[in-house]
Amino acid sequence: MLTITQALHDQIVAHARADHPDEACGVVAGPAGSGRAERFIPMFNAARSPTFYEFDSADLFKLYRDMDDRDEEPVIIYHSHTATEAYPSRTDITYANEPGAHYVLVSTADTDGAGPFQFRSYRIVEGEVSEEDVEIV
Repeated sequence: MLTITQALHDQIVAHARADHPDEACGVVAGPAGSGRAERFIPMFNAARSPTFYEFDSADLFKLYRDMDDRDEEPVIIYHSHTATEAYPSRTDITYANEPGAHYVLVSTADTDGAGPFQFRSYRIVEGEVSEEDVEIV
């Protein structure tokens, strides 16, 4: 189960809304080994696409270096889908390389960026997708 604060939930949704019609993407980091999502880190979608997201390699390198310096890890890796439901695509599954992370998808499809939005979380390990409950506290 993913437990997330209302404030972090709202920040992820706001980022998805702001970047619509392109996909938004980012990370929520937390203390290594804790599983606690604490620090919201919106990223730039280098693909600038409504159907695909890609972290800029230089930004991603800086992010991981910063998390390492803070003894953090990615607890949530999120992105939005602008034309489909909040379910991982084949590409999403292929690129999922953090087995300990929660993969959050927000769908802005059929909302014109106004909401309501689907907000769903998954574990993706070795190509296997498992949806999990989300508890907002």
